[in-house]
Amino acid sequence: MKNIFHYIQGDRAIWGVVFLLALFSFMPVYSASSNLAYLYGDGSTLPYLFRHFAHLVLGFAILYGVHKIPYNYFRGLSIIAIPVVILLLVITMAEGTTIEGANASRWIRVPFVGVTFQTSTLAGVALMTYVARYLSRIKDKAVTFKETLLPLWVPVFIVLALILPANFSTTAIFFLMIVLLVFIGGYPLRYLGIILGAGLIFLTLFVISAKAFPGVFPNRVDTWMSRVENFSDDKDTEADYQIEKAKIAIASGGITGVGPGKSVQKNFLPQSSSDFIYAIIVEEFGLLGGLFLMVLYLFLLFRIVVVAHKATSVFGKLLVIGVGLPIVFRAMINMAVAVELFPVTGQNLPLISSGGTSIWMTCLALGMVLSVSAKREVIAKEETEENPLDILSETI
Repeated sequence: MKNIFHYIQGDRAIWGVVFLLALFSFMPVYSASSNLAYLYGDGSTLPYLFRHFAHLVLGFAILYGVHKIPYNYFRGLSIIAIPVVILLLVITMAEGTTIEGANASRWIRVPFVGVTFQTSTLAGVALMTYVARYLSRIKDKAVTFKETLLPLWVPVFIVLALILPANFSTTAIFFLMIVLLVFIGGYPLRYLGIILGAGLIFLTLFVISAKAFPGVFPNRVDTWMSRVENFSDDKDTEADYQIEKAKIAIASGGITGVGPGKSVQKNFLPQSSSDFIYAIIVEEFGLLGGLFLMVLYLFLLFRIVVVAHKATSVFGKLLVIGVGLPIVFRAMINMAVAVELFPVTGQNLPLISSGGTSIWMTCLALGMVLSVSAKREVIAKEETEENPLDILSETI
C-alpha cells in the first residue's frame, strides 16, 4: 500500500472517493445493462461490463497522467484548447444525428477508432479552465466591462451557443457554473448583471428563432418545453413514463433494497444504465445505498473546497472550483431528476453511469484538482525540510 501512495500525489481523500465510486459503479452498470443487452445484443451483459471497465481504466490513466502535470501548465493549454473545442463543436453540429426526430448533435465519431465522443464535456472543462485563468489575471485590478468583453465573454458565449442547440441542460449548467466562478473570482457585480441579462435575451431569441424555423433545430425547443411542462403538471402523460418508472423503482427499494441485480424496473426504464441509474441503485440497494452514494459526493465536494482553500495561487483556487464543482452539481441534478425534484435533463451520474466521455472528462477534471493539491504538498514538504518544527503546526 505504501508503494502505491509513493506514486500518487494530491489529496488522498479524493483518491479514495474516486476509487469507491468507480468500484461501486460495476454492480449497477452490470445490472442495469440487461435491457440494452436484450434490445441490442445477444442478452449477455458481460460486454457492457467489460466496456465500462475499459472506460474506467482509461479514465484512471487520464487521472493519473493529468495529476502529474504542474497545474500552472493548464493556463497556456486553456488558450490553445478554446479554439480547438470550438472547431470540434462546429464539426459535431455538422455531423450530428437525429434521434426520434429530435436534433441530437452531441457526439462526434473519432476516425479510425470507431468510438463516439461527446465534445460538450471537453468544452466544459476547457472553458472553466480558461475562465479561471482570465480571472486570476485581473484579480485585484480595476477593469471595465469593455475590457473583459472580448477576452472573457466572447469565447464563453461562442462555446455555449454551439452547445445550446443540442443540449440545453449542459449549456445551462456551464453558464451557471461560470457565473458562480466569476462571482467567486471577484468580477464586478454590475457587470455580472449585464451578462445575466444578455444570457436571458440570447436564450429568448434562440427559442423564438427555433419556433419560427423549426427545420433548423428539429423538436429541441419543444422537447425542453414539454419537460418543464410535464414537471410542473400533475397530470399523467406518456412523456412522464421515465419519471414514473424511476419513482416505482425507488419505492420498490425501501430501506435496504431488493438486492444487487434484482431490479425489475431496469427492464422498463429507458437509460437505466446512464441517466436514471440512481433509481436502479436505490431499488437494488435501498435508501441506505442511495444515501451512501450522496454522502460520497458531498464528501468529494468538501475535499474540493478544502483543496481550493489551501491552494497557493489565485489560479489554483479558481481552477479547483471551476472544474470540481460541476462534477458534484451534475451528480445532485441526476439524483434530483430521479426523485422528481427537477425536470428531466439527461445528465448522468459522474463515475457511476456508463459512458466513456463522461468518465474520461470527469477524471480529467479531478486530475486537475489533484494537480493543485499535489503542488501544495510539495510546497509544504519544502517548508518542513527548512524548519522541522513546522510539522506540528501543519498537523494542527
